[in-house]
Amino acid sequence: MRVLTVGGGGREHAAVEALYRSGAEIYSVMNNANPGIIKRAKAYRLVEDVHVDDICEFAIEHDVVWAFIGPEAPLEMGLVDALGDIGVKCAAPTKAAAMIETSKSFMRQLMTKYNIEGNLGYAVFKTAEDTEKYLKTLDAEIVVKPNGLTGGKGVKVQGEHLNSHEETMAYVREVLGKTGSSGGVVIEEKAVGEEFTQMVFVDGKRIAPMPLVQDHKRAYEGDVGPNTGGMGSYSDADHLMPFVPKEAREKALEILRRIVDALNAEGCPYRGPMYGQFMLTRTGPKIIEINARFGDPEAMNVLPILETGFFSIIKDMATGKLKDEVRFKNLATVCKYVVPAGYGTDPEPGHEICVDEVGVRKCGAEVFYANVNEKDGKLYTGTSRSVGIVGIGRTIEEAERICEDALHFVSGDSICVRHDIGKRDVIQRKVDRIKSLLS
Repeated sequence: MRVLTVGGGGREHAAVEALYRSGAEIYSVMNNANPGIIKRAKAYRLVEDVHVDDICEFAIEHDVVWAFIGPEAPLEMGLVDALGDIGVKCAAPTKAAAMIETSKSFMRQLMTKYNIEGNLGYAVFKTAEDTEKYLKTLDAEIVVKPNGLTGGKGVKVQGEHLNSHEETMAYVREVLGKTGSSGGVVIEEKAVGEEFTQMVFVDGKRIAPMPLVQDHKRAYEGDVGPNTGGMGSYSDADHLMPFVPKEAREKALEILRRIVDALNAEGCPYRGPMYGQFMLTRTGPKIIEINARFGDPEAMNVLPILETGFFSIIKDMATGKLKDEVRFKNLATVCKYVVPAGYGTDPEPGHEICVDEVGVRKCGAEVFYANVNEKDGKLYTGTSRSVGIVGIGRTIEEAERICEDALHFVSGDSICVRHDIGKRDVIQRKVDRIKSLLS
């Protein structure tokens, strides 16, 4: 039952805790010294997660049989393919299957080829001149995305981040300057509605759904400011969203089934967790993006309430034997990330952060360490999100209160939190907006 885990963030800590609960023996590689993962691991090594040869060497040294890869960058580097070559069975997609995330144009083109519902209008360009010609033909707002990976921070939306043609073209040139002709820029139709996340476990052919979650990408309260990797998220006890009808969820799941079928037909079957980010619009759910992994922070909402043993799910995904139903407790969760000051624009790393784990757990919450480093018994912030605090309760309101109580046990001089995540009035505005949109 030896499992290799790759990654040192909050998502990976949540996965390690779930594996530990299910009896797995954990061997971890990560960029940073995550104290939560170190506590559960039989052995660990600090390795950049894109250093495929070093990770394979660690796997051979510790004779691991199974692997869970958390972040997207090693998937793009072909880590799953390399581990497969040395006999390690992975609950994560190959380089070819991970293109559903690593190339936004591949995802859109796959949906077009197989006539999958929920696609958005899009175009891909390699030069600023061609992009500008195309933009001049449009009379609706659009979204600008780099074609490749951006850590959840590369998307800019007209009317929110881009307020003029000049600003849009300046960002297009910035993207093309970074990616070069090999990446390109993707121009997408702007979808109007409310976002939600539907994650599923996948074994190459079958899917098993997880509870719906809503992430909050914007850095500041009131859903304003720059996009981030995610400031926090919440889920409901019935595993739906207060603003997502059951039929809309079923449509989202059918879209994900069709995408899994399409990848199988293309000769690159998908195994592992899959993240579908949807926008519920007037005409139904639309795909914003697919990620070839758990969402972060969304993993911290669903894994603490997972009843089915996570190790058995890992084995079933890796071997194509996934059960149709995976069980979760009927509890609500609210996750709020503690982040370094300036996160989203110019974060300030290297500050000490203190976490009273006993105090957090006495409140009924869970703590997941993310981009922190442990040194000489103290914790220091990195440039990304530091600590995820997850309140768990019978209702969203109760889970949010527990989360807020637990946040009092996290302290530091240069940290920030979005306190509005999971608040009743914030959620009610989303419910009212969808009612108005669909009426």
